[in-house]
Amino acid sequence: MSNKVSIVGAGNVGSIVGYSLAMQGLAHEIVLVDRDPDRAKGKALDMSHSASAVRSHSIVSAAKSYKDIEGSKVVVITAGFPRKPGMTREDLLFKNAEIMRDVITNVREYAPDAIVVTVSNPLDAMTYTALRVGKYPRNQVIGMAGILDSARMAYFIYEKLGYGAGQIRASVIGGHGDFMVPLPRYSTVAGVPLSDLLTEKEIEEVVERTKHAGAEIVGYLKTGSAYFAPGKSTAIMVEAILRDSKQIHPCAVLLDGEYGVKNVVNGVPVMLGKDGAEKVIEVTLNPCEREQFRKSTEAVEEMINILEDKFFKD
Repeated sequence: MSNKVSIVGAGNVGSIVGYSLAMQGLAHEIVLVDRDPDRAKGKALDMSHSASAVRSHSIVSAAKSYKDIEGSKVVVITAGFPRKPGMTREDLLFKNAEIMRDVITNVREYAPDAIVVTVSNPLDAMTYTALRVGKYPRNQVIGMAGILDSARMAYFIYEKLGYGAGQIRASVIGGHGDFMVPLPRYSTVAGVPLSDLLTEKEIEEVVERTKHAGAEIVGYLKTGSAYFAPGKSTAIMVEAILRDSKQIHPCAVLLDGEYGVKNVVNGVPVMLGKDGAEKVIEVTLNPCEREQFRKSTEAVEEMINILEDKFFKD
């Protein structure tokens, strides 16, 4: 099995993905694709030096063209356009859908069998766009969000408790954004249910902070958004695919009847392996959680309908 990985978009998130994979020696060949070739070359050289320092066998290179992604087992897509003043959410949706269409057209041509991991925002809609443009089977395109959101929730639980770092398992499903669905009932500290350790009020505070964690970071950085945690979360997905580990992670996938939803991308627990999203895991949701999940899928469905009406018909 090939363990070549290509990363489209050598910005902050894409760079962290490449660096994480190179440091672990998970991929022998890592290819950076970027609209700025010099940026890709510089970062590739720097990462290769880092890999050499830790005696990793990973070699990082910059693509001269999309042809260089041939033979990739995994293609990670982080390329996207940031929302600028005066842009509506719909403007951003169409702009990034155009970028995704261009990227997927090339990925389909040069690495048709690659598992595609999408990171570009709006995440759920871009994952749908990749599936739609590439006419992929649903297992082949997976969106990164749930691992990141769950990690953020786990850290906020630690902040409340002041102990348990590394032993906290938090669970978040649903869309990436305002309609994510943190699941305190499925969150534990060394196997101890969260409800035994925190009050309802404290748990609600953790949930709300998790939902707005990205905005909180943007507020501090002023000129950018998070990239260390998104990049590492993506690398964790790539590792599970390359190692065929069959590990379960929350990821954005196209639902086909699971949770009572069809033809909508949303975050759910998924078994990851060499064939991508090999199995969707259905967890039991109580009425409140099910209602939150319904709102999450409806929010994504609204974006999908806009794309179908105004983007794919152009």
